[in-house]
Amino acid sequence: MESFSLILAIVVVTALAFDFTNGFHDTANAMATTISTGALKPKVAVAMSAVLNLVGAFLSVEVANTISKGLVDESGIRPEVIFAALVGAILWNLLTWLVGLPSSSSHALMGGLIGAAVASAGLGAVHGDVLVTKVLLPAIAAPLVAGVAAMFATRLTYRLGRNADGKASEKGYRAGQIASAGLVSLAHGTNDAQKTMGIITLALVAGGAVSPDSDPPLWVILSAGIAIAMGTYLGGWRIIRTMGKGLTDLQPQQGFAAQTSAATVILASSHLGFSLSTTHSVSGSVMGAGLGRKGGVVRWSTATRMFVAWGLTLPAAALVAALAEWVCGFGDWGTALVAVFLVASSAVIWKISRREVVDHTNVNDHDEAPDEEPSGVVTQAMAAVTPPPAGIVTDDLSATIPAPAPTDPAAPAAPPAATTV
Repeated sequence: MESFSLILAIVVVTALAFDFTNGFHDTANAMATTISTGALKPKVAVAMSAVLNLVGAFLSVEVANTISKGLVDESGIRPEVIFAALVGAILWNLLTWLVGLPSSSSHALMGGLIGAAVASAGLGAVHGDVLVTKVLLPAIAAPLVAGVAAMFATRLTYRLGRNADGKASEKGYRAGQIASAGLVSLAHGTNDAQKTMGIITLALVAGGAVSPDSDPPLWVILSAGIAIAMGTYLGGWRIIRTMGKGLTDLQPQQGFAAQTSAATVILASSHLGFSLSTTHSVSGSVMGAGLGRKGGVVRWSTATRMFVAWGLTLPAAALVAALAEWVCGFGDWGTALVAVFLVASSAVIWKISRREVVDHTNVNDHDEAPDEEPSGVVTQAMAAVTPPPAGIVTDDLSATIPAPAPTDPAAPAAPPAATTV
């Protein structure tokens, strides 16, 4: 067993705490569509996802090596720097969970590590080429590729099943959705658990516990897998609600197409060592599936909030981590102060979350009905080319709009306008 200092032990515990938040923050990536379509009961879904996250942690170490060997200069990193990076990542995860936004835990960790490294050793401590090729470019490409793939997969799925019996078809797609959700969970464990493995390995190298260029030790792989599995079983119900009901309304065919597309992108990126955001991939595939069904819409107000959170993740986590590293620079008391701040802030966020509890009993409830949100440009364009449901003939577009209420309060109300002929 490696020799441990107190600060190194604190870093390892904090890294596993981040891994735990990563688990419940990203449960929605694998199970939101499965839960929203009723393919699995909520608690069964998160239990299945937790087991597969643990299994996935043992499949590869390529992403872990990207973080521990490629993103920052190992020689200029102290354990306190990694601790500060984790503080930034954890707080961003908790804040976005509180408001139900599916932001990227991966980018929170990357941003925290970059901010703390720059604050400690300057810009030269970050390898810009690795940041661009294995973090930033995949962040842009992943949701686009997954979204386009899910949109075409959805259209193909409906075309192939247009003559099938409705109930039998839905039952089959629900079964397929369970299988594809399991694949996403496996991919999530393969990709995201490795990020914690990489950060712990980097801390061990910085603390002199293992030699540079070492792969993650077995105990690191096991502990990271268990931590993310435990977090996944807890269930990030707020984000599951947003992903499953807040972005679009999914049918089993769409859920199957979305999850299969996302899993393919995530597994391919893990094999190549890209530190890909599973959140970006799954969110993109969900939106693509929403647009792939005739009459399907995407709630762009929710999507816009999500995009803003994506853009803020790296700089926000980097800023918090840089401030934490500055305080840690004052010595042991500074590190202790940052630790107290992290615990206190986490407790406050949890306390606020108790004002409106979201759990497995109400995760499929949604306050905003689809028709209450003003249609955006994309939604209007999709609706304009969508034929009316079978058996309903309309005179024109205005025939579907109810007559306006009379302006004179004393005048009798007009009868409802006919919507069909």
